[in-house]
Amino acid sequence: MDFEIGNLTREEILNVLRENTVNLSFTKVKDGLTREMRATLVSDMIPLDKMPKGGTVDQAVGGDSTVRVFDLDLNEWRSFRVDSLLTFSAV
Repeated sequence: MDFEIGNLTREEILNVLRENTVNLSFTKVKDGLTREMRATLVSDMIPLDKMPKGGTVDQAVGGDSTVRVFDLDLNEWRSFRVDSLLTFSAV
């Protein structure tokens, strides 16, 4: 399911990630390159040794403008700015 990027709020993005694997892309702030990612916040898909110490997978990082996700291909936590999102598609 593809989503209209301009209409998605941070909370809507988090809600989709809490229940799905998502293919997304965004523009990296550091160098302006496009980054593609297969990400999720589904607890069952995140290895126990990678779970946050607080136990909450969608902890706030960078305030309301940033979303922290688990990158399923790199097996690491990554983040992106909501305003840099280019594509967002639930698998």
